Amino acid sequence: MLKVSDKWSDYECLDAGNGEKLERWGKVILRRPEPQAMWEMKFSDDWNKIDGFYHRSNKGGGYWEFKNKLPEFWTVKYKDLTFKVTPTNFKHTGLFPEQATNWDFMMEKIKKAVSKGKKVKVLNLFAYTGAATMASSKAGADVVQVDASKGMTMWAKENRDLCGLTDHNIRFIVDDCLKFVEREYRRGHKYDGIVMDPPSYGRGPNKEVWKFEKNMAVLLEACLKILTDEPLFLLINAYTTGISNIVLSNMLKTMMLPLYPNGKVTSGEVGLPITKNSLILPCGIYGRWESND
Repeated sequence: MLKVSDKWSDYECLDAGNGEKLERWGKVILRRPEPQAMWEMKFSDDWNKIDGFYHRSNKGGGYWEFKNKLPEFWTVKYKDLTFKVTPTNFKHTGLFPEQATNWDFMMEKIKKAVSKGKKVKVLNLFAYTGAATMASSKAGADVVQVDASKGMTMWAKENRDLCGLTDHNIRFIVDDCLKFVEREYRRGHKYDGIVMDPPSYGRGPNKEVWKFEKNMAVLLEACLKILTDEPLFLLINAYTTGISNIVLSNMLKTMMLPLYPNGKVTSGEVGLPITKNSLILPCGIYGRWESND
């Protein structure tokens, strides 16, 4: 099932093709590499009317070329959420706008449960700059977010402040995600919702090695041990090349659904609408278990 994040006003994928994408972040226009945009097209003049251009290097990585002086950072809004964005050395901006459809899903589930008097606790793993954390907190959940990067965790705290959530119950943990989940099990801590965005490859703060193909099933099994008896959702986002959303679906159907039969499993792709031609830019995959309402 394709989920398209088409409710943005401060973000827009203006055009895409030839391995690149043209985006509007607020009033800032950025041109970045996009491996998924492999269809051929003719670049219009708009591709030169930009503020920043990320060039790939033949040696790996790349660099930004700025046509206009940009502020150190600026903000974009999604509904009642506000996020800090800035071009980073590894081409990203600190926010993945295609994930907005998943924020909406989580917020709806949380708000519905809270309206019925349920106290909701959510765990966000590989939390990056905390967009899913802020969405969950804004909806009324207590949130624990875990990421191995101190820098990204500091960025997430800035997003908390921008979203007006300083008085909300959010814990920021710098740790290896699998080790943290295993400790939570030993502590007897439980969660009503878990969202995770595991990378293809990564390292924890103490040089722990993460490989999606090797560790994903182990992490999922550990997460199932810290869910409450009546959870709301478990959501996996992935960008790993070669992994189908059917893999995530099969994992959830074989590992989670037997334990929580009062729910359903769905999976698919997430994407962004391309303004110029009404195509969809594929941006990753998801698999989720959700409770039957």
